[in-house]
Amino acid sequence: MMWGTTNLTVRFGKSVALDDVSISIRPGVVYGVIGGDGAGKSTLLRLLAGLGLEHEGAVRLPPQERIGFVPSLGGVFGDLTVDENLAFVAAAYRLKNWRPRGNELLERAGIEHFGHRLAAQLSGGQRRKLAGSMALLPEPELLVLDEVTTGVDPVSRMELWRIVAGAAVTGTAVVAATTYLDEAERAEQVVLLHAGRLLASGTPGDIIDAIPGCVTDESTPTDRARAWRHGRRWHQWHPQGVTSPYRPSLEDAAIVHELVATGAHS
Repeated sequence: MMWGTTNLTVRFGKSVALDDVSISIRPGVVYGVIGGDGAGKSTLLRLLAGLGLEHEGAVRLPPQERIGFVPSLGGVFGDLTVDENLAFVAAAYRLKNWRPRGNELLERAGIEHFGHRLAAQLSGGQRRKLAGSMALLPEPELLVLDEVTTGVDPVSRMELWRIVAGAAVTGTAVVAATTYLDEAERAEQVVLLHAGRLLASGTPGDIIDAIPGCVTDESTPTDRARAWRHGRRWHQWHPQGVTSPYRPSLEDAAIVHELVATGAHS
């Protein structure tokens, strides 16, 4: 079964949050959704989570009870213990004999020893891992994650992505928005949004290969309008007339696609 959107447009008053966005989502595949502030990532994920925003176009989803969602903020009940959070989800979904799976998810998340601790007393990374465990408890067909690693320490980020990869192995389709481009490179498919429009989609390699011209690695750029800092050095995009042995990253490719969209190539 394929899920996704066709010609999806979402407006908030006169503002267009998503503009004619079509994506296909396959079971067992991790999709990374990237883009700057105002790109439309959260709006897209809210539609994919089945939250029922008014829209034009088509949204194809599994039944609501087969969708797991972790919002960008929250996702856990701070005044409940870890075990009580899982029990709440189990009751909401009317799950039977869920405890073994719940224990397995907590163990996979590395928080199996905190069952009696209030969620509010967990670290930020532990809360995000608990939220992921809660979303996975009903064995969803589609798991939607809205920037679950933002502000989380590097070790917890790695552990969260291990949980995501494990879900995909079992056949769950995963759509994860992230602000970290190195994380998006771990996804099998990437969706790049800009100002509500779909700029590029495909594997990270596809998106890199699709950029026009080339990117160079330099100590001092010759055109700062087409250059960006990378550590102590600069990366610069050349629409034409230049070749370079440097292989762009997904971050470089995303920047170039956005420069093209804003007319910086003209």
